[in-house]
Parts: sequence; C-alpha cells; structure tokens
Amino acid sequence: MQSSARRRAFKLAQDRWSATGVRWTNGTSKSSFICSNCRRQSTVAASQTPLPASSNHQKESAGASLLSINGRCYQTDSWTNVPPNIISAVPRRLHLQSSHPIALTRELIESRFPSPTFKHYNNFSPVVTVAQNFDSLGFPADHPGRSRTDTYYVNKETCLRTHTSAHEADIFRADESVGYTISADVYRRDAIDRSHYPVFHQMEGARLWDRHEVPEGDIAKAVWADVARLPKHDLKVEDPNPTIHEDRNPLQAEFHSAEEVEAIAAHLKRSLEDVVVEIFSKAKEATLAVGDGKAEVDEPLRVRWIEAYFPWTSPSWELEVFWQGDWLELLGCGIVKQDLLNNSGVPTKLGWAWGIGLDRVAMLLYAIPDIRLFWSLDERFLSQFSINKPASRFVPFSKYPACYKDVAFWLRSSSSSAGGGIRSNAQDFHENDVMEIVRGVAGDLVEDVKLFDQFTHPQSGRKSLCYRINYRSLERTLTNTEVNKLHDTVRAELVEKMAVELR
Repeated sequence: MQSSARRRAFKLAQDRWSATGVRWTNGTSKSSFICSNCRRQSTVAASQTPLPASSNHQKESAGASLLSINGRCYQTDSWTNVPPNIISAVPRRLHLQSSHPIALTRELIESRFPSPTFKHYNNFSPVVTVAQNFDSLGFPADHPGRSRTDTYYVNKETCLRTHTSAHEADIFRADESVGYTISADVYRRDAIDRSHYPVFHQMEGARLWDRHEVPEGDIAKAVWADVARLPKHDLKVEDPNPTIHEDRNPLQAEFHSAEEVEAIAAHLKRSLEDVVVEIFSKAKEATLAVGDGKAEVDEPLRVRWIEAYFPWTSPSWELEVFWQGDWLELLGCGIVKQDLLNNSGVPTKLGWAWGIGLDRVAMLLYAIPDIRLFWSLDERFLSQFSINKPASRFVPFSKYPACYKDVAFWLRSSSSSAGGGIRSNAQDFHENDVMEIVRGVAGDLVEDVKLFDQFTHPQSGRKSLCYRINYRSLERTLTNTEVNKLHDTVRAELVEKMAVELR
C-alpha cells in the first residue's frame, strides 16, 4: 500500500511532468444497445467501444444511458462525470487550429524534433481507457489522479485523458519511428483562476535506441555519436548533481548500465536545451519588439537541471529557465522506465522522454494574461497571431470590470442531520466539485474562485466555507442582473448537488 506521502508525490509528479504529458482491460461485460441518435445496434464491450453518432448528446436507449463525445457514443454508468461544457470543448482542438497561439507553440517545439527521426502525432482521440491513462504507466490503484474528483470519467473503464502519456505505450508498441512527439488536449478537474482551465494542452516526446540495431550493440557509443550531431548553444547551464544518485535519482540497474544512462541523459538535456533556445529567443524578440524588458533581452539565457521524481522515468529531472528575474519550471523529463517498454513489446529499446505544457509556454511567449483567452472566438484576440508573422506580445483589447459574489455554506458533519448529499460532509468534500458547479453554470464568465474564509463551530463541529467568485467576461461588461442570476443558480446547484446548507 502506498503511503499518503507517496500518493502526494505521485500527484505532484503528474502535474510537474508537463510543468504545468491501447491496452484493453479484460473482463468487461458485453451488452446489446441502440443509440437513438446513431440508429445503430451493436454487441460490444459497451463501456469501452464507441459507436458512430452525429453530435454530442446523452440519450436513454434500450435501458442504457449513452453519452456522445465528438460524434461517438459511449455507455455511461455510476462513474460518469463529464459535464456538457467539457464535452463541447472536445471538437475545438486548439493545438491544430491554424495561427492559434497554442498551435504556433506546438509547431515551434516540433521544429526542434525533425522528421524522419521523429514522427509527430497530433490527432489521437481524447477518450482513452483507464488502462491507457493509468495502468500502462504504473499508477498505483490508490493514486489520487484516479479519483472522480480529479478525472473526467466517461464510464468506469473509460475517461478523458489527463495527460498525453496515455498514448505512450501504444506508440512504443507500434514502433513506427525511433522518436516521436505527441500534442493533444488533456482534461482535469481543477481550480478556477487565470492560469488553470479544465481543458489544456500538453506535448511530449521520446527518443529510443535499439540494442540490436546500434553498431556492436554499444548503446553508449551510439548515443554519444548522436550527441555530437546535436546543435550547439551558448546557454548558461547549471547542472550540479550527478546523473545518477542511489537514493534521489536511481539507476534502473536491472536494465541499464551507468554508461548508457550518462549518454542518454546528455542527449536528452542537450535536445531540450535546444528547445529552450528556440522558445526564449522568440520570447525575447517579442519583448524587444514592444520596447519592453531590455534587461531580460540583454541577459544571457540561463537554465538549471533539478532532480525530480516521475512514475514513468528514472532518473528524472525538471528543467528550469531564469526569465524576468525568476526561475520558471518549464518541463519534466527522464530515462523511460524499462517496464513500460518491455510491456509494450520493445524490450531491446531504451531511451528518454519529456513533457511540457503548451498553454503555459504560449502564455509566456505571447504574454497572454488569462488562460481563458485561448478559447475566445473574438477576432480582437485571434487576429493578433499568425503563422506568417513573428511572435508578438498580446495587446489587451479591454479590461472589463470584475463583479465579486460570495457564497457561504455549512458542510454536514457525520453526526448532523442537515443536508443529505454524500459530498456534503467534511470528510467527503472536495473543492474541485465546487469548481465544476461554478464552471457548469457560468463557464468562461468566471475569472477565478477562491476560498475566502472557513470556520469550524466549536460546539457542533460543523465546518463552514466561504468562496469568493469573480465574475468577469473577457469580451464585454456583465450586468448586475445577469451576474445575480448566475450566482443564484450556483447557490441552488450547490444545495442540489452537494447538499450543503447555505448561510
């Protein structure tokens, strides 16, 4: 059994991999059902296998509830928690939208991993099996990321991917190239603020070498030869720790030699340092173009490598960049766990992998202050970016006024008769459930939601929470009437869905 500290480490590792990246589960029952929108009957592993459909919908059919996502139907069950606002975001695919800042950032990073060495995968479906998303990467059964408070489940065996790494094992198994990149939209229930959104975008890459294909089977010699062919740079690099540390950053001694890992780590770090040069050179150009930040432009780029922990690599590192007077966590990376490669049918291969958050890099590159802007259809935003012109800093088209509303409520104590919903008591409460209700009601009209106050009654032991909601549109001024209506709906849904007692 993993300790609570170990589970927290796994959770933190999942988030840091992207700095903030098909194995079917056996034993699923088969049933016959008809999607009334698809007009099609099939005997399938209903919890996993989709049926064609024409639109996003949820239908009751042949005694089964079906959920349509991006034109395919899935059978639902007690695990299903994907709300309509998330389903409607699936077809947007911002990472493939021409001249969108997310797509431009993807293309910029892809350019540092050229074909044919690297094959680029950008079209995977976001609906994956739990086996793909968690089991194939070695996530323990009690990992908090598996919880319905963190992950959007289509049904018990199927979810919306929480990271691009859900496709790693499949790509390794397909064995179509020695290297690859994946970019994709990923989904997580999360906080509401200017840097978090339930749909965001990750990119990851990997490079493998085959013991049976390199000359004389000498992996280290072959990798060092490849290192010599990588672009040189003039970055200031801080890398004070040894590549391998028995306790902090262990070697997979059963599978790899220290010499192999030293070479692969050098290739990984040089490759990613090249990405830093490309990204931050563009960021400096954009800063200089508006006559801002001359000190940052004149200062040489600095990076540092930090020992890290990720479930799917060892040894592992985070890459930080010194930018605008502070160290910025950019990405996570490491030597691929050999168990993952062995289970994918390529036991003679070994190599590296990395993951990065595209939204975060795009916000930095284009000085975009609010992650909601990526989802805007306003031409005043979209027209500022183009594949045919250099990167430029975002120019705000307006700053509309905020409207703050508070909502306070009691959680039901285990001995209280108040409330009645299973998540109304303190031990079952999760803040992400509040965020989902607010998002479901107000969508992108909410800028942030923060816990403003909390209180535990000294006699009853009941806990009270107060959240402050900042309603602010990116595109227009909200009226008091519409904000009051939204807020009243939020309050009503908190009572209905969480069985809290409003104060």
